[in-house]
Amino acid sequence: MKPRITLITLGVDDLDKSLAFYRDGLGLPTPGIIGTEFEHGAVAFFDMQDGLKLALWARDNLAHDTGLPKMPRSATEFSLAHNVGSKEEVDAVMEQARKAGTTIVKEAGDTFWGGNAGYFQDPDGHLWEIAWNPQFTLPD
Repeated sequence: MKPRITLITLGVDDLDKSLAFYRDGLGLPTPGIIGTEFEHGAVAFFDMQDGLKLALWARDNLAHDTGLPKMPRSATEFSLAHNVGSKEEVDAVMEQARKAGTTIVKEAGDTFWGGNAGYFQDPDGHLWEIAWNPQFTLPD
């Protein structure tokens, strides 16, 4: 298998609420909800960096599509990391998330690995880390 992830799908309980958080609160670009003509198809896609999209899809539809039972949510199953270019940018993104109505899990601060990071949760409890790592070179 080639290491090529092109889509990350987050299961959500309220697609409209989650769309508003990501689009209006965090400012992520999206055409909005599409696929509503299909019984289990309503989804919102967000363009991330080249070749990667973030999708929001109802948890009920994700369970239906996979055939798995819908399970309780757990914030500690995984986290998404958004790396930025400076400590100041960590603070700015955390403040943007706070204004969008998120739950701040851990305020931004210096890390044991020499960077700076904080955590917040989206409306469905998905965990996001906002981090500056002086060892990473970020593409424009």
